[in-house]
Amino acid sequence: MSKKETTGRAAASAAARTLSNPKASAAAKSAAGSALTQRGSPKEVTSAAAASKAAKVLSSATASKAAKSAAGSALTQRPGKRGR
Repeated sequence: MSKKETTGRAAASAAARTLSNPKASAAAKSAAGSALTQRGSPKEVTSAAAASKAAKVLSSATASKAAKSAAGSALTQRPGKRGR
């Protein structure tokens, strides 16, 4: 099920910076990879595992702004439950 959302240019750039940052955590890189996968493809959605890692990045006090941007984009593209 697709939410018909894609990663925007700014979030994709942030995701690329996160992936190239040697100090970025594995969770941040997972979220960034998910966000980049969805750059031009509204049929792609964030997996449960990637969403969990993205949530961890967003709650981290030490994650960079770029990592949080990528994580937010990845979470936006996670299908939600109907009726909520």
